[in-house]
Amino acid sequence: RATEDKHPRGGRARARVWRGQPARWPLACRSLARTLLYLGAGRPRALAGLNALFVPAQYGLYSSFMGCFVYCLLGTSKDVTLGPTAIMSLLVSSYAFHDPAYATLLAFLSGCVQLAMGLLHLGFLLDFVSYPVIAGFTAAASVTISFSQVKNILGLRGIPRQFFLQVYETFRRVGETRVGDAALGLACLVVLTGLRCMKGHVPQSCWMEPLLVRMGHLIVWAVATARNALVVLFAGLVAYSFQVTGSQPFVLTGETPKGLPPFQPPPFSKVTANGTVPFGEMVRDLGAGLAVVPLMGLLETIAIAKAFGRAVPSCTNLLGSFVSSYPVTGSFGRTAVNAQSGVCTPAGGLVTGTLVLLSLAYLTSSFYYIPKAALAAVIIGAVAPMFDAGIFRTLWRVKKLDLVPLCVTFVLCFWEVQYGIVAGILVSGVLLLYTIARPPIEVSEQGVLLLQPASGLHFPAVEHLREAVHQRALAGSPARCVVLDCVHVSSIDYTVVRGLADLLQELLKKDISLVFCSLQVRVGCGQQRQLARLGGTGTRVLVP
Repeated sequence: RATEDKHPRGGRARARVWRGQPARWPLACRSLARTLLYLGAGRPRALAGLNALFVPAQYGLYSSFMGCFVYCLLGTSKDVTLGPTAIMSLLVSSYAFHDPAYATLLAFLSGCVQLAMGLLHLGFLLDFVSYPVIAGFTAAASVTISFSQVKNILGLRGIPRQFFLQVYETFRRVGETRVGDAALGLACLVVLTGLRCMKGHVPQSCWMEPLLVRMGHLIVWAVATARNALVVLFAGLVAYSFQVTGSQPFVLTGETPKGLPPFQPPPFSKVTANGTVPFGEMVRDLGAGLAVVPLMGLLETIAIAKAFGRAVPSCTNLLGSFVSSYPVTGSFGRTAVNAQSGVCTPAGGLVTGTLVLLSLAYLTSSFYYIPKAALAAVIIGAVAPMFDAGIFRTLWRVKKLDLVPLCVTFVLCFWEVQYGIVAGILVSGVLLLYTIARPPIEVSEQGVLLLQPASGLHFPAVEHLREAVHQRALAGSPARCVVLDCVHVSSIDYTVVRGLADLLQELLKKDISLVFCSLQVRVGCGQQRQLARLGGTGTRVLVP
């Protein structure tokens, strides 16, 4: 109707052009474009993620389609997408021993843990993982994953997987660099970086602009969004051209098995050359991964859900383990592509999942010519922006103590991921407990000594409060009456009641009165009566 007001002569015709067409054929065009962009943004990264995971490349595609179908049935947001991520790939590589059987079993058990946490309403446990811990882990993961791909950029082989040994061996053998791989890898990195910067500077198009301008914006945005696919496609064509001429200067991905994954239960035992590894031993081998992987998966998913909508990683991991998937979670990159591409309903995942299955069935032979240097460039381009150097400066300005769990997590994650995360959570917990044990107490002296705790009183804070009263009440001459203003105290436990009663008896022996005022209703009448009973006849409790 606004169009009709601006153009009274041709308003209705224009309304049919702009309102009628998007309801019909452009909807299909946008759906197809979104799906192609999603595949361009996600599928090369799925293959590249397996390059970091050290398991066969087809498992990246096995892990990519189940989330599309599950979220179509159980999801609520039209944008959210579940699939492989760089963070999850790093965690799985740390606990699954680079073995597909362990990775698939870890997906099944992670789904069980996540489902149990949902049924038991244990999501509050994630609230104890502070942002500095997540930021420290993310920064360490960015450095670890990026450096693990340097060997592929340089064309080096036989480099250890442990981070510190990896750094040492990479620098020691830098003279063995393959010129072809290094040139291709660096070129891919430059192109990916340029396209990512270009995408951030594409202006928002308006329907009032000329058609050619809007088409130009759309083409630039599409090319920048599908940069991973374009770079991998270009590198594959270059490698194929060298293969035809009979010389190959690049290390290639190699043969990828063709066909769909078998639908079967996850491996609850593993046959090796020395015998069979039973289920119990496999669970013991996974160790802390049974807690770290599901928790970090939920944290990533919660971050996605806060921005876009609810996600369901537990069902995806459970069902995905039956098609040889490794643990997946919400993906910010592919979810952002969905949001920007105009997807209308979660049913768009059906098209995406179907195309992934078609790729597995008919296109895996083309993966042979993809150079590992190109995949390494895709990984580095995806995880390098996760390193947020500005968080250190921000925490220094906001609260310097938050740098402690950040740095502890960041440093220890280079040794072992679980040690870094657990140590960061413990340090954050200690800092949290310290604020409970040493609450701020405002002291003022106006004939009487007025003490006003700034928060609730719990048992670790009893001695701190008693020490403050002793130092101030007994320091002057003559001794002054003590008033404890509890206007900000919303909770008191029994240990605090006993401690205050003992403090009252000590002060009464020195002829000093202790008055409790402004006790909140939430504290309860039980605590007030207990104070009066334990304090004796000299107890004075003033309620608002």
